[in-house]
Amino acid sequence: MPKVIFLPHEELCPDGLVIEVKEGETILDIALRNSIHIEHACEKSCACTTCHVVVREGFDSLEESDELEDDMLDKAWGLEPDSRLSCQACVTDKDLVVEIPKYTVNMVSESH
Repeated sequence: MPKVIFLPHEELCPDGLVIEVKEGETILDIALRNSIHIEHACEKSCACTTCHVVVREGFDSLEESDELEDDMLDKAWGLEPDSRLSCQACVTDKDLVVEIPKYTVNMVSESH
């Protein structure tokens, strides 16, 4: 079974976490099921950037992002070549190392 390794994040996952997972599950669903509360303001509909992550290892094993995800990612804080929206990136048969960025852009909460 593949593993997803979440690197330490000061607030969401201070010690990091290694999780064995099933293929086909999104990075976001894996995180949420394991009490890593990555923000997902659009409820996983690929309409925001709050679930942005950087896949430090295993990026090439993921299916390519589609045009909608790419358009959303262009608005993400701290965008990197290996960035993905965690609600769209599904695990395959390879291990992933995932970094959750320190900041996120939430248009909903920031407009109030």
